Amino acid sequence: MDAAADASNAGNGVRGGEPAPVPQVSGPPPDGRAGGPPYVRSGGRLNGQANGQVSDQAIGQVNGQTTGQVNGQVNGRPKAPGKGQPLRASVRPGPAVWPGSSHPLGARFHQGPDGTAGTNFALWAQGAEAVELCLFDSDGGETRCALTELTHEIWHGFVPGVRPGQRYGFRVHGRWDPWTGSRHNPAKLLLDPYARAVDGDFTLPPEVYGHVRDWPQQYIADTVRDDRDSAPHVPKGVVVHDDDDWADDVRPKTPWADSVIYELHVRGFTMRHPGVPEELRGTYAGLAHPAAVEHLTNLGVTAVELLPVHQFAHEDHLLRRGLRNYWGYNSIGYFAPHAGYSSSGTAGQQVGEFKRMVRALHAAGIEVILDVVYNHTAEAGELGPTLSLRGIDNRGYYRLQSDQRRYADYTGCGNTLHAGRPHVLRLITDSLRYWVTEMGVDGFRFDLAAALARSMHDVDMLSPFLAVIAQDPVLRRVKLIAEPWDVGSGGYQVGAFPPLWTEWNDRYRDAVRDFWRGALPDVRDLGYRLSGSSDLYAWGGRRPYASVNFITAHDGFTLRDLVSYERKHNDANGEAGRDGTNDNRSWNCGAEGETQDVRIGILRRRQLRNLLTTLLLSTGVPMLVAGDEFGRTQGGNNNAYCQDNETGWVDWSLLSDPSWQDLFGLARRLIALRHEHPVLRRRAFFSGRPQGADGLRDLAWFTPAGAEMTERDWYAPAAALGLYLSGRDIPGRDERGRKVTDDSFLALLHAGDRPVAWTLPAEPWASAYELVLDTSREDQATPPSTRHRGGETLTVPARSVLLLRVVV
Repeated sequence: MDAAADASNAGNGVRGGEPAPVPQVSGPPPDGRAGGPPYVRSGGRLNGQANGQVSDQAIGQVNGQTTGQVNGQVNGRPKAPGKGQPLRASVRPGPAVWPGSSHPLGARFHQGPDGTAGTNFALWAQGAEAVELCLFDSDGGETRCALTELTHEIWHGFVPGVRPGQRYGFRVHGRWDPWTGSRHNPAKLLLDPYARAVDGDFTLPPEVYGHVRDWPQQYIADTVRDDRDSAPHVPKGVVVHDDDDWADDVRPKTPWADSVIYELHVRGFTMRHPGVPEELRGTYAGLAHPAAVEHLTNLGVTAVELLPVHQFAHEDHLLRRGLRNYWGYNSIGYFAPHAGYSSSGTAGQQVGEFKRMVRALHAAGIEVILDVVYNHTAEAGELGPTLSLRGIDNRGYYRLQSDQRRYADYTGCGNTLHAGRPHVLRLITDSLRYWVTEMGVDGFRFDLAAALARSMHDVDMLSPFLAVIAQDPVLRRVKLIAEPWDVGSGGYQVGAFPPLWTEWNDRYRDAVRDFWRGALPDVRDLGYRLSGSSDLYAWGGRRPYASVNFITAHDGFTLRDLVSYERKHNDANGEAGRDGTNDNRSWNCGAEGETQDVRIGILRRRQLRNLLTTLLLSTGVPMLVAGDEFGRTQGGNNNAYCQDNETGWVDWSLLSDPSWQDLFGLARRLIALRHEHPVLRRRAFFSGRPQGADGLRDLAWFTPAGAEMTERDWYAPAAALGLYLSGRDIPGRDERGRKVTDDSFLALLHAGDRPVAWTLPAEPWASAYELVLDTSREDQATPPSTRHRGGETLTVPARSVLLLRVVV
C-alpha cells in the first residue's frame, strides 16, 4: 500500500463495519518527519472566518451530514465514500442563537437583552474551526446550534428559551493532527469544563475514544481518527440556576491551630451506617443526616476532608474487570458535584443537595474541605478517551512532550494539566472560587500539588499557580493543603510550599510508624515530628500548623491494618500485586492478618492506642481517617481505590464491640484534651531556650534517667523519649489580648518490648504530677488520676505512652 492510501485510511479510521486496512508505513510522513504513521492534516480555519465571527457556511447545515463531516469534508480533505456512520435521525436543526457574551464561561441561565429568559453558553476553544452547541431532550434527541461568535478564543451565544435542567454538550471542529498535538474530532460530544451538573455515567465503549481504540496496530492507534458518534454513550452537562446567597449559613472559621481534620469518603462513610435511612446511604444527604453528623460531633473533629466530589469517570481497565473507581481521583468536571452521590436526582438536584450537606455540617461547627484533583483528568494518555479537554484544545490544556503526540506525565495517570497557562489557571481558580462562594466549602487539599507548581518542567515555588492563589482575595482566605509531591523528577517538595499553605507531612507519618515498630535508629527525627517539624517549616513566617500530621490516609493501610499486616493483600484489585506501595512501615505484632491469639490482639490494641495518642498530642494539625478511631479494616488492602464495597466502606458494627468502643472513647478524650489545652495546639514554634528566672524552657526532652537529653543522647540508639511541654508562657495572646497560659505536661513514649524504670523530673520542672493517660491499660473509660512526686521513679510498661500533668 502506498503512502497516499495510508493517509486516507489513517484519517478516516473505523466508522462501523469491518476495520479499514491497517496502514503500512513505507516512508517519512509529511513535513519531513522521520518515522511514524501518515496522518491527515487540515489547513487553517474553515471557510471565511473574519472579524471574530464564523459564517453559517463554515458550520454547514447539520441535517444530512455525516458525523465528523463539515461541508462534505473531513479536516479539509475529501471524505472517503462508504465510511462513517450517518447522524441519528433525532438530530434536529437548532433554534436561533443570539450573540450572547463571552463571560462568564460555561452555561448561565439569565434574562436576555429584552427580558427573554434563556441561557448563555461560552466555551474557550483556542484553535477550533467551529463549535456546535448540542441540546438533548429527555429521549436523547439532539438539537445542534452553531456558536458563531468568537471573542478572544471564546465561542459564545445566548439561546432563548433554554432553561435550567437542559442537558447539553459541545462538538468542536478542527484539525486532527496528533503529531502536532491537535486532536479535534466533532464526532465526539464533549463535556463543558464549566458544567455545574452532569447527568449520566461514563461507560467508555469504543465510540467515546477520539481514536480507534481497538486498531490492530496499537502503537499507532491514537493517530487513527474514529468518526463514530459518542453522544449516546457519554454524560451531558446540565444547565443549573441557583441564586442561593448563603445568608443563613455561618461558617465555623476554625483557626488552623485548633483544627482536627477527619478524612472521609462521602459514599463509604454512610453506606453501612445503621442510623442513616437506606435510601440516603452513600449520598450527600446521608452525610448530612443527623446520625452521621452526630458521630463527628461526638468525636470532636472540626473539619471533614472529603475524598474527591468533583464529577469523575471510571477507568477503562477497571470497567473491563467489573470494578469502579471508588476514591474518585479521576476528575472530568471541576464545577459539578459527583452525580453518583446524589439521592435527589442528577438533573441539577445534586447541586442543592451538596449545599444542604455543607449547611448541616456548618451548623454542627464542622468545616468542609475538598480533596481536589487539578493535576490531571480522566482522559488519561494518548490512548485514553476523548471526553472534554482533549477534544476542545489538547495542546492548550495539557502538558505535551517534545513529541507532541505524547503527554508529559508527572502524575502517573497519563496526563498533566498545564497549570502554567492563563486559561488553565482560569479554569482552576474559577472552579475553586465557585466552590467557596457558591457551594460553601471552607478549603481544599490539592492532590499532587507539586504538579501544579511546575513552571516549564521543574517545580517552582514562584510558579503562576502559587502566585495566583497568593493574591486571590477569596482563595487566600481559605484553608489550603498541599500534597507536596508528584511522580516527576524533583517532585518531592515537603517543607517547600510558601506561607498560606499547609502540607501533608509524610515525614511525620514515617517517623511515628518507625518508632512504634522499633525501626528508628535513634529519636532525633521523632523529636522534630512531635514538636511541629521546625526543621521543615520554621521559615518565611510559617507556623507549626503548616504540618498536617497523619499516620494513615486513604491510600495505604488503615490504622488497624498497620498493626495487623506487614505486606499488602491487594488481590481483589486484579493487578497481580503491582498496585499499592511495598513500603508500609508496619508490624503485624506476630501474625499476618486476623488471628484468634489473645495476646496478639491485646498487643495490637495497645499499639493502636499508642499511635492515636502520639498523633493527637503532637504539635501541628492532626488528621484522622474515618473509622480508624474504632478499628476499621480493609483486610490488608493498602490501595482500595477500586473497592466500592464492604472493603472500602466504614463498618459501623465495630462500635458494638466493647474493645473498639474503648478505642473510640480514647480518641474522644484525646481530642477533647487537645481542645482544652492550648499548649497542645501552639501557634508558634517552641524556642527550647530558658525562660524566666528559674531557667525553664518551653520544651525540654528527657531520658528515662530523668536527665535532660544531651547531644550524645540524641544520636544514641533509643526506644524511649520524654518531652516536657510548658504551658506557663505560651507565645501569642487570646482574642481579648490576654496572655495565654495553660497546664504543663510530661509525655513519656516507650516503644521497647520491656518495661523501663523512669525517673520523673523534679524541681524546678515539677513538684508533683498527675497521671492523665496510660495506653497500656485496656480500660480507657476513666483516667488513672494517680499522683507521683517529682524525682519519683515509676515503671513505664512496654510499648506504652504515659501522659502526666504537672501539679503546682
